[in-house]
Amino acid sequence: MRFPCFLLIMTLFTWRSAWGQNSNKQSTPGNGGDFSITSLPPAKVPSGVILVKGASSSSSDSVTPVPEGGSVIGNVFQDSYFGMTYPVRPDWIEKYKGPPPSDGGRYVLTQLSPADTFKGAARGTVLITAEDLFFTPLPANSALELVNYSKDHLQADYKVEMPPTPTKTGDRSFTFFAYWSPVAQLHWYVLATDIRCHAVQIVLTSRDTKLLESLVLDLNKMKLTALDDGSVPVCIKNYASDENVVARVNPVFTERHFNPIPVRIIIDKGGKVKHIHFLSAFPDQAKIISDALWQWRFRPYRKNGQAVEIETGIMFGRSAQPRGPRAADAAVE
Repeated sequence: MRFPCFLLIMTLFTWRSAWGQNSNKQSTPGNGGDFSITSLPPAKVPSGVILVKGASSSSSDSVTPVPEGGSVIGNVFQDSYFGMTYPVRPDWIEKYKGPPPSDGGRYVLTQLSPADTFKGAARGTVLITAEDLFFTPLPANSALELVNYSKDHLQADYKVEMPPTPTKTGDRSFTFFAYWSPVAQLHWYVLATDIRCHAVQIVLTSRDTKLLESLVLDLNKMKLTALDDGSVPVCIKNYASDENVVARVNPVFTERHFNPIPVRIIIDKGGKVKHIHFLSAFPDQAKIISDALWQWRFRPYRKNGQAVEIETGIMFGRSAQPRGPRAADAAVE
């Protein structure tokens, strides 16, 4: 079952498609689909046939954790990619699975709410999201900047209850921000932190501020692995640039698509592509791009003199321009 509309929750977060970025000067889009330099004749759909195909997330293996791989098991939400473990309240459940990641790097990791058997008077929701800072169309390079942008772009009928404020939850630094709607009598408490070049946000919503305060206290039970002990790749933005790419093979497509294709890759210590994660791509795009990326070679990245694995992003295809002053940054990630 897919996610329903988040009603007023989502009024804070309206997202556009990510802006177009080319893999390098050699891969500038021609007049064909995607970024292929080959111009192709238009495909004809047989009369009376309706084709339904959608871009979705995928990865090159089922072992390496991906952001959208989190799940609730035994009343505990776990997401190995972010190193997150969050105990779910008794009589609270995950009613719906989140949608696929957007092509702007927006994830809904989980939404928790009281089950039908819940006996309490106050009701609310716990929404956990992540914004990929490689691909976000918003002018933000950190969780703090994302929260500040949200604060500065609240609709007129929303009121700030507490401006962005540093806090600590579960031994990790967060930015806390609270706002509410006098008309709907709803309150939102937002806690945001940076993990692996993502802004992870925990959004608590209710009409009852006492419930919200208790939900904030519950977050002290959440565990967030530091992920800076060498157990995960180093997150490096813009590493797939000309000076770091030793060998490159450009994908060539046989079908036309005009969607942006954000891709995260893990590069091993020797400079080879080890893992490919498509946030949003058609199956044929994923295969063709993967076949090309496996042939790419990078200069090994060194940290303290030692070669280490890194994670970076590349945007293929075409998309709308970003919001705000970051349009000049619309280049290869």
